[in-house]
Amino acid sequence: MGFKSKYNIDVDYEVPKKLQWYYAPAFFGFWFVIYLSLVNTQINHLPKPLTHKDEATHPRDFIAQRAEDTLIELTRIGPRVVGSVNNEVTTIQFFRDEVAKVQAVANDRFEIELDVQQATGAYMHWTMVNMYQGIQNVVVRLREKGNTNENYLLINSHYDSVPGSPGAADDGSMVATMLEVMRVIAKTDESMDHPIVFLFNGAEENPLQASHAFITQHKWAKNCKALINLDAAGNGGREVLFQSGPNHPWLMKYYRKVPHPFANTLGEEMFQAGLIPSDTDFRIFRDYGGVPGLDMAYIFNGYVYHTKFDRLNVFPRASFQHTGDNVLALTRALANAPELDDTAAYAEGHNVFYDFLGWFMIFYTQTTSIIINMIVSVVALLAVGISLYFMSARSGCSWNAVLVRFGIIFGIQIVSLALALGLALLVAVFMDGVERSLSWFTQMWLIIGLYLFPIIFGMSLLPALYLEKTKKDPLSLGFRIQLIMHSHCVCLVILMIVLTAVEIRSAYFIMLSVFFDIIALIINLITKWHRKAYWFAIAVTICQILPFTYFTYICTAALKTLIPMQGRSGSSANPEMTIALLMWLFSLMFAGFIVPLIMFFRKTRTIVLCFLAGTILFIIIAVTPAGFPYQAKTSVQRYALIHVHRVLHNADGSTRIDESGIYVYPQDRRYNIAEDEIKAIGETHKVSEFCDEEMFCGMPLYNHRWHKAREYSLWIPISETPAVPSAYPILTLQETTELEGTTQRRFNFSLTGPDHMTIFVNVKNDAKLLNWSFNETLIRENKPPPHFVYFSYGLDNSALEFTIDVEKTTSTFDTPTLEIGIGGHWVHHDIARSQGVSAHLDRFPSYTYVQAWVGTYESWYF
Repeated sequence: MGFKSKYNIDVDYEVPKKLQWYYAPAFFGFWFVIYLSLVNTQINHLPKPLTHKDEATHPRDFIAQRAEDTLIELTRIGPRVVGSVNNEVTTIQFFRDEVAKVQAVANDRFEIELDVQQATGAYMHWTMVNMYQGIQNVVVRLREKGNTNENYLLINSHYDSVPGSPGAADDGSMVATMLEVMRVIAKTDESMDHPIVFLFNGAEENPLQASHAFITQHKWAKNCKALINLDAAGNGGREVLFQSGPNHPWLMKYYRKVPHPFANTLGEEMFQAGLIPSDTDFRIFRDYGGVPGLDMAYIFNGYVYHTKFDRLNVFPRASFQHTGDNVLALTRALANAPELDDTAAYAEGHNVFYDFLGWFMIFYTQTTSIIINMIVSVVALLAVGISLYFMSARSGCSWNAVLVRFGIIFGIQIVSLALALGLALLVAVFMDGVERSLSWFTQMWLIIGLYLFPIIFGMSLLPALYLEKTKKDPLSLGFRIQLIMHSHCVCLVILMIVLTAVEIRSAYFIMLSVFFDIIALIINLITKWHRKAYWFAIAVTICQILPFTYFTYICTAALKTLIPMQGRSGSSANPEMTIALLMWLFSLMFAGFIVPLIMFFRKTRTIVLCFLAGTILFIIIAVTPAGFPYQAKTSVQRYALIHVHRVLHNADGSTRIDESGIYVYPQDRRYNIAEDEIKAIGETHKVSEFCDEEMFCGMPLYNHRWHKAREYSLWIPISETPAVPSAYPILTLQETTELEGTTQRRFNFSLTGPDHMTIFVNVKNDAKLLNWSFNETLIRENKPPPHFVYFSYGLDNSALEFTIDVEKTTSTFDTPTLEIGIGGHWVHHDIARSQGVSAHLDRFPSYTYVQAWVGTYESWYF
């Protein structure tokens, strides 16, 4: 019904009849069908792989079956660990043979040169010195005969693998992709303005040593002006472009033309912020060579990453086609890109980039994104203001009365969003508190009930109660629901402005959410549907289809990436918090404008409470065996285990500790799940119990991450001494030399041992570390000891000679000056998994994966 206001304007404020409650399932089903039909389909979509039979009709195309055949040959070698015969001899011959095959079919216009680099060096990797000796790279240069252009395109992948893993996806798949790309380009009669350097690096897992060796020492390194880096943090699926540049937006101009784009700024920012527990060679090329580029990797099925289950039979042939098509197109484009001749001239800042369902790419500079975000913010606020004005005009409420209602609802919305986050975090704390974290590790669908349901409940509860209490308000139900949407829009605008101000490029997510809400609002204002009870909801629903599809697409990709990573992110942080926060952030965007439409259904309170009931139901499921996180072979729980003999000496050379034991390093939050099996080995101690008394806890920590995990790692003394495959590490003090008077002295040492060792250095009795022959960064930055040096070697097993310079001003050199600990690790020897270790491994449940080897640790005072 209607009436005349004091302004003589027809007013529509009738309370419409709500839709029957049983239409609500259809409403939610509508969005679920969109998710299944579009998002779930496209996120897993892969192109049809080409076979040998297709090569005749596709002479310029990437042949997936040929790449697969190459990977078969590579993985037959077995694990390829730095220092092993597999990595240093057999794989090198594999590359010589494969490159010879390419040379045999190459077009006469090209020349192919192979160089095997052997290098020694050191650099800082986070907080430890990363030192290498005699590691190898296989470097192939492809160029047109007579081409004198000295600006090269660099393509990199690594052929080494972690101990025990055949490395099919990480990174054998990318090695095979590069060889096939090389073959296709070499055999076609097409011009190429810039030479291409294919770098097959032999020490990425150590970590990142071989890329450092290439970019700092190889003869072609300074010629490399742009990079395509190929890696894997999963097995199969679609490779994602997650880093670009930096400061070279022109690269995206070429990437956007690839056949199957999959890229996102969010991945880049998460990676560079350290939220993803990994690193790639991309950083080395960027930091030590200043080479801009594109970083691409497999991210799905990360469950098998760095395990023995990273096999060829898990890797789909269609993934080869997806990646091969993209890399081939990108290589051809960049090899002819004029920007390579002067890349510095095109350095213009960061990019914002993202794909839509793999169909097309959108990218623009960060400066452009700031302008877009601000324009959208201003237009959104104006549109909301205009809508409020028309509400006042059509409802008979004064402008101030409408503003008051908007202010109340805006406050309710802020509290609702906070409530939604609080409920999600409460579930996260509860699940961790009852030791049931990671229930979604294998069963990803549990996240819907555990986190999406309480978020929707929190977002809708207070608005539903408010609308129920204001049934007789002169502002119609439709207008009040629109006020909820407007308040959410303003919340997002504020968030977008803040994120833009702190230069977070992923603010584009908020921009897109606000943009599509504005479109719906403008349509409603123009058509006057905003006056009618249900009509404005039609425009909202239609305009939310695209953002809902996009945001759930990115959310699903993020979950498929992050969930397996929680199985190797350590025990210190609660992974439930990560998932809760992620779901809340994405819910703001894909559900924020949809949830208010629930208010149109009868029994709104009951519908809202169903989400709370659903949360409780899913919690019950999660704490039952149905929520058990792990499955044998496909989604395992990870442990690292070392059978160790450790000897610690006193200052007089006598021995204060001589014992053997098992060092257990759990890699996820559910470290107590195999507690009984571990305790059956012997009396357990937290590694942290030894850290106050001993340098680096007196243990053979494999890398700096192990020290961070000391509170959750275990030491179990046992009687059996490990069967070490070769001689223990031998540290020899060659000589000491006075430097300046009697206060400074140089210690000259020689070290021999296995191809993976850790060196710990500390000073005693008021001594000061002046210098050493390792990387000088820690000394230059005056970092306090003890210091961690990771050392490995490939072909060159000669003794490591090093010096340490110290100063003593308050005591003489008659008291101990240096404490040095040496950890020896036999990570790729078969004998390391025999006898005593295998018996202890048998105690672990079938759903676990234990990466085991033998080691030693010995420390001395000098």
